[in-house]
Amino acid sequence: MSLFISNAYAQSAGAPQGGGMEMIIMLAVFGLIFYFLLYRPQAKRVKEHKNLVSSLSKGDEVLTQGGLVGKITKVSEEKDFIEVALNESNNIVVQKSSVTAVLPKGTMKSL
Repeated sequence: MSLFISNAYAQSAGAPQGGGMEMIIMLAVFGLIFYFLLYRPQAKRVKEHKNLVSSLSKGDEVLTQGGLVGKITKVSEEKDFIEVALNESNNIVVQKSSVTAVLPKGTMKSL
């Protein structure tokens, strides 16, 4: 109507977007990535640690989460605690779950 302004007309509607199947496939791919990269490795580590904790016995040399190295002198099955001798005069009591590794025999002598 004006000399410098053109009229704006609405565009016709485009074809409907098909996104149902593609969305399901994308969610399935993300689910598989989540399972194989996050959940499965963590579940494997938890299972290995549970086996390590259940196999602790008297005389094993262990490394705790706090970085202490010692020899197990007493295992309490019902209370979930162990007594660890750091040297001849120092013993500590820690939870079994705080053990991160069982060291090879003779490790304490070589330190």
